[in-house]
Amino acid sequence: MRLSDSIVAESIVVGVVNNKAFRAQYKIRCDLSWCIREIDICSLDNESKPLQLRADGKGHWRTATGTALHTLDGCIDVDISVTPFTNTLPIRRLNLSHNQSAEISVTYIVVPELEVKPIKQRYTCLNTTRDGGLYRYENLTGRYQADLIVDEDGLVIDYPNVWRRVWFE
Repeated sequence: MRLSDSIVAESIVVGVVNNKAFRAQYKIRCDLSWCIREIDICSLDNESKPLQLRADGKGHWRTATGTALHTLDGCIDVDISVTPFTNTLPIRRLNLSHNQSAEISVTYIVVPELEVKPIKQRYTCLNTTRDGGLYRYENLTGRYQADLIVDEDGLVIDYPNVWRRVWFE
């Protein structure tokens, strides 16, 4: 959803992590440059306290009550472990050209625990078409990579061996 000064995404994710089912709900608000300004996430299974983070869009984070989170300094984007939607945020914000790449610091949220930590990632634009593109995602902290197929809006269509968008018409 696009407001006059924000881009807002809300979702509920249902899945299985480590052979245990979970349900989580999140809301992300970005400015019009796709920089994170707010994230609210909670477990719908009441296993952890809700997490509310605020950002200035320039790499400074704080809790909803105003406590600075200096361990996240330099993180512009957020990556929620159980949804490919958060890959869209740096893809849109970076607006990479063919064969261009960027290394970024990211606020990583592990679900269902809602553990927060900074990690390093790299995105590389491998191909673009008017219908979408192909981006290499690399978790530089965990030494993982995947080639993500995205639509014309930068939304992930296929995250190999992890997630695939399905349409019902």
